[in-house]
Amino acid sequence: MTIATAKEFVALRASEDLTEQRRASHEEAEDGVWEEVIASYPDMRFWVAQNKTVPLEILRILAKDDDPRVRDMVARKRKLSAELLETLANDSSDSVRMAVVRHPRASEVLLRRLLEDPWAEVRKVALSRLAESEAS
Repeated sequence: MTIATAKEFVALRASEDLTEQRRASHEEAEDGVWEEVIASYPDMRFWVAQNKTVPLEILRILAKDDDPRVRDMVARKRKLSAELLETLANDSSDSVRMAVVRHPRASEVLLRRLLEDPWAEVRKVALSRLAESEAS
């Protein structure tokens, strides 16, 4: 199945039926549907970012969202490009940068840069990840 409209996505997400909520988290939609949800239903942006099938183009939009919870969810997506990880590594939110430093696709170059992060916890994780990669 595919989510056909922004209203359908909102209804699925707001439903008390777990099957419908799962559909909102796992089913694909056209880019235009995601764009309409983002534009018309700002409180649903987090849930768009959570969707397992949301395309990189939409994640690029959400990576600039005002809400740090939305950006944090984007930073946790496995499919992120190096470019998006780089962008999110400069985020003002500690939780977003922590998600980046823990991301399996964070490059060695990016991890080395995060050794200079303002938050000690991010620096600690970067150092640990670099040590792990050197040991293997």
